[in-house]
Amino acid sequence: MSSGETPRRLLCATSNPGKAREFALAAGGRVTLEPLPGFRDIPPCVEDGATFAANAMIKARHYGAHTSGLLFADDSGLEVDALGGAPGVYSARFSGPAATDESNNRLLLEKLHGVADRRARFVCAIAVVDNGELSGVYMGSVEGLILEAPRGSGGFGYDPLFYYPPFACTFGEVEGGRKFTVSHRGQALRAMIEALAGKHAAG
Repeated sequence: MSSGETPRRLLCATSNPGKAREFALAAGGRVTLEPLPGFRDIPPCVEDGATFAANAMIKARHYGAHTSGLLFADDSGLEVDALGGAPGVYSARFSGPAATDESNNRLLLEKLHGVADRRARFVCAIAVVDNGELSGVYMGSVEGLILEAPRGSGGFGYDPLFYYPPFACTFGEVEGGRKFTVSHRGQALRAMIEALAGKHAAG
């Protein structure tokens, strides 16, 4: 997509305001991101996939059936090596059906109490549908460590516990634009935009 082209309109299927803000920031105006109209009135789908990619495709197909054109949905979360990859696809509801960021972080720290291996990664899968048909799946991941206590009030989810060594701080302490130069969500979104730009140019 050249700088002179009008950004393409792309609908985003998410009810998470933190994700919506981060996607818009990562897009940087290269595409026009808009929330799916009537998203909250659409019955939610059952996210029963075993992987982030599977859940992203389930969501994209489900919500894509309610609109035309391009729509994307993501599934993302935290994988902790010492917990066998948990919380993984259950990241948002790690501490139960009524989970909050605080309760999820608290449970994570309880499970890692006294554990020396703190390696972890954030993973994001984005699935795109075009008029309801799957167009592509794009992945991103970033490696870090889980601290023993939260640091920073920025970001959301597990960000205050996720320490990124190259920045010498947590994702809860870093400015959003800098975070998106390396984050899992930024990687996946940029891959999606590049792919859509290539398809647009080829078409």
